[in-house]
Amino acid sequence: MDDSNQTPVIDNAESFSFKAETKQLLNILIHSLYKEKDVFLRELLSNASDALNRFRFEMLTNQVVLDANTELCIRVSADKETRMLTIQDTGIGLNRSEMIENLGTIAQSGARKFLEVAKDQKGDFSQVIGQFGVGFYSVFMVAEWVKVTSHSFRPDDEPVTWYATGEDNYQIAPAVKAERGTIIEIKLKEDAAEFAEEYRLREIIRKHSDYISFPIYMGPAGMGTETTQINKQIAIWRTSKQDVMGDAYKDFYRQMTLDFEEPLLHVHSITDAPVQFYALLYVPKKAERAVFSIRKDDGLKLYCRNILIDEYNKDLLPEHLRFIQGVIDSEDLPLNVSRETIQSSALMARLKKALTNLLNKEFENLAKNDPDKYAIFWKEYGPFLKQGVAANQPDAEKIYPLLRFKTNLHPETWSSLEDYVGRMQPEQKNVYFILGEDPKSVLRSPHLDYFQAQGTEVLLLTEPIDSFMLMGLHKYKDFELQNVAQAGKLDNEKPRDPEAEKEKIAEADFDGLVKRFKAVLGERVADVHASTRLSQSVARLVEPEGALNPEMQRVYRYLGREYEDSKKILELNPSHPILKSLLKLDPESDLQKMVIEQIFDSAMLVEGLHPDPSSMVQRVQDLIQLALEKN
Repeated sequence: MDDSNQTPVIDNAESFSFKAETKQLLNILIHSLYKEKDVFLRELLSNASDALNRFRFEMLTNQVVLDANTELCIRVSADKETRMLTIQDTGIGLNRSEMIENLGTIAQSGARKFLEVAKDQKGDFSQVIGQFGVGFYSVFMVAEWVKVTSHSFRPDDEPVTWYATGEDNYQIAPAVKAERGTIIEIKLKEDAAEFAEEYRLREIIRKHSDYISFPIYMGPAGMGTETTQINKQIAIWRTSKQDVMGDAYKDFYRQMTLDFEEPLLHVHSITDAPVQFYALLYVPKKAERAVFSIRKDDGLKLYCRNILIDEYNKDLLPEHLRFIQGVIDSEDLPLNVSRETIQSSALMARLKKALTNLLNKEFENLAKNDPDKYAIFWKEYGPFLKQGVAANQPDAEKIYPLLRFKTNLHPETWSSLEDYVGRMQPEQKNVYFILGEDPKSVLRSPHLDYFQAQGTEVLLLTEPIDSFMLMGLHKYKDFELQNVAQAGKLDNEKPRDPEAEKEKIAEADFDGLVKRFKAVLGERVADVHASTRLSQSVARLVEPEGALNPEMQRVYRYLGREYEDSKKILELNPSHPILKSLLKLDPESDLQKMVIEQIFDSAMLVEGLHPDPSSMVQRVQDLIQLALEKN
């Protein structure tokens, strides 16, 4: 080659014309498929790694090869003055026919197939890529011209050169190259001069190709020049667990995330069935991303054969596990032409299922073996798991054992559904729950009167996500979930205490009281009647039969969706002292009306339904004043 600032002159070159699709194909590759220009280097290093792997496989059965003892490696060098970038490998190499076949894929029928596939983003790109397939042509995003010189591993093959500018044709010519392998020389465009800077090349290699299983050196070979290895080469996730020493897991997590808090949990798995993969996954200590974290999005780092394919892959885990950080590496993933998107496939579905099951099992083991640590995990990530149940996915039941709840009988500790079932009363057929705004106020709900008196346990659901979770959690084992705020008879409802029965207001007097409530409240209630469950509270509101259940009403409210808000039934406690005193008041008195209004407003407030709580202030003040004047 002459002065590298000029177009190279190739002796005895034979020209080949690209087919008509070439310009269109190059345009797609250069401008459409790749989000960042630096991926060209990833493609070339991936091709070099493939060439080295193919040679290593060849050596298993064939010892008659060129340069059998040469180190298997990749070298990257650059000259920023001339904007030249060189990538060299000692892999399997190419002869003339292979050069035309592989680097000429773009001129064959495969290009037309690729265009058809790329047009509607469907189909299998993997056959188009090849060792030096379509991905190689991403180099023209940054190159004025590219020269590839290669010498095959076969001792009798002659070295050959391929040259192209990304236009309508390329050239093939004999070359002078004694060593096995391939050299790619790239004349960078002016606006791509950054890729001739050594610091930039190191940055890209460490990001995309740090764990290629062959050494990547910076600097040209020979001539006494000093070269340094850039990549780590040994991937910790491909290392057997017993060989990972000391703080290696923590160090890798810190390097990957820049999170200086230790992860709450790590999962290292090397699996061959039902799908082959290497996984190193982490649960960060905090759900909120660390301020200085270099991980700016959810998703896993996805590798294929130690090549980074996707920095933030969101398809390997369900949405509710998006907090997981880490690496997945598989030999078998089908890749699209840009290696930036993994094709939808049965293999990907199996991989996702296997990873989800792996994490569910690890969480179950953590809960069983270290409940205190699991409590920390649940505090941070419980809402994520509830979201997983809410999604109503086919595997939602696998999340049920991971759920934790506070209950009316155990308000300070976390209980699993299995714990609850183990403490159920004889003949109890349902799992009871109550929805509330916060853990303290819900314990004062009138809906709990009966259950507190009977010693029956009730799950306290006080997070916004709980109403959504109930859309996917209707039953645990053989036990239906039932809202204690719903009207109707309970499955194991016990009769009221005989002493409480003696304290009830006489039926005729109570009927008269009901009429007073109806007269004051009018159309604001669907009905007023006696309660069989209230013991400590004066009243409660329940839904009439056929109304939208309370949990769905909350879902609609959180989503800001309109729904028909049915009038509630006001249930009164026929034994409560307030109602007995109310009987003594003049039915037409202002005080009676004020008390009835306050009982109704208080019930609305407890349910979180009151449209304007501040409107009660004046009435409460008036009631206080009347009470003080009486004394």
